[in-house]
This record gives sequence, C-alpha cells and structure tokens, in this order.
Amino acid sequence: MKNLENKAFAISNSLGTVWSLVLHTIFFIAVLISPFFGVNSEKAMLLLTTIVSLEAIYLAIFIQMTVNKNTASIEKVEHDIDEIQEDVEEIQEDIDEIQEDVEEIQEDVEEIQEEEQEENKI
Repeated sequence: MKNLENKAFAISNSLGTVWSLVLHTIFFIAVLISPFFGVNSEKAMLLLTTIVSLEAIYLAIFIQMTVNKNTASIEKVEHDIDEIQEDVEEIQEDIDEIQEDVEEIQEDVEEIQEEEQEENKI
C-alpha cells in the first residue's frame, strides 16, 4: 500500500512540471489538428473529452491525496510545537527558580560583607 502511495505521489509530482505542460499541449494540439489529417473529428473530440475527463478525476484524487499528506504533516508539526512550547515553559520556570536562588545568594553575600565590615570596625 505504501509503495502504491509513493508511486501516486511521484505521478502527482511529475504532473506539476513544465514537461507535463509541454506534453499535454502537444497532445491537445495533435488531437485538435488530427481532423485535418483524415481522422473523424467527432471521434477525435470524443477521445479528447474522455481523456480530459478521466485526467480531471485522477488529478482531483492526486490533489486530495497531497492535501491529506500535508495535513498529516502539519498536525505532526503542531504536536511538535506544542511539546516545544511546554519545554520552553519548563525552562522559564527553571530560570525563574535560578534567579530566585541567585537573589538569595546575593542577599547572603551582602549580609556577609556587612558583618565583615562591622568586624573590621571593631
């Protein structure tokens, strides 16, 4: 099943190229001018209409598959972002705690300095 999906995505990717545009244009021109070379114009138009209709159906399927794949990818990224946000919040809490510890140490250092100054005055 995965192999089939990979082939479908490969086809979808190839359809979105300049070469695909060139090949389609050549095909449409060939079908449209074929009546000038003896091909029945009704049969040529029937063939063209059938091919274009089938192609439109398959393109719609390929587009939906791509949308589904991208949606799944976006959902995964959103989940990763949520986890990163939680990690950032935890880090911020840790930083706040460290800041409080630093302030307490600073207060202790100031008290020790004051005590030393008082002892030196005596």
